[in-house]
Amino acid sequence: MFAIYKRELRSYFVSPIGYIFIAAFLCVSGILFSVTTIQAGQASSVGSYFSLLLMVFIIVLPLLTMKLFSDERRLRTESLLLSAPVSLMSMVLAKFFAAYTVFAGTFLFSCLDFIALYTHGEPNTAVILGNVIAILLVGAACIAIGVFVSSLTENQLIAAIGTMLIIAFFVFTTVLNTYIDSYALRAVFNWISIFGRFVNFTYGYFDFSAILYYISLSFVFLFVTVRIYEKRRWS
Repeated sequence: MFAIYKRELRSYFVSPIGYIFIAAFLCVSGILFSVTTIQAGQASSVGSYFSLLLMVFIIVLPLLTMKLFSDERRLRTESLLLSAPVSLMSMVLAKFFAAYTVFAGTFLFSCLDFIALYTHGEPNTAVILGNVIAILLVGAACIAIGVFVSSLTENQLIAAIGTMLIIAFFVFTTVLNTYIDSYALRAVFNWISIFGRFVNFTYGYFDFSAILYYISLSFVFLFVTVRIYEKRRWS
């Protein structure tokens, strides 16, 4: 597992993808942070910064996941991966953690922006910490979605677009609810909404049920990916 993890992690930095992701994420998050906090003056809101960051995930996180499995199929190295002396779960987790390491490292580095808030005032540390934890878990769920989609196709562009659409659906289900008359369907959409559960963190409430939901969402997509490869191994 560790050998696959190291190989995948290295692959982000021997191609432009890792650098593009890091540059894009730091640039956009820096702009959002500046606009929502420093430049906003009395109307500054750390919660708004983190909420907008979820929208950024829709575009940038697929950059990390689009090649994970699709590239193996395109290069016809999938059979070598399936015959490696590791379990399918270890293989999937190795690729997941490689992508997650790049994401988490980049996001945590961007958190240095908060130093500016402490030099100009006394922000609520508990609120910031809660949001940081939630963002890390939402990122894990989104990357798990990307891993799943990447396992379905050998085309990186299709994998990226498919991941964007699924993440966008989970993020914007709260918005879709305004156009739905069915109470039962609205209840389902509220339950699966990533953004709806995240809002509590922006107000300073540490929602343990939301934490469990993000972990469960990650597990479900990774488990389904393993099942896909179990079927493919014996087909």
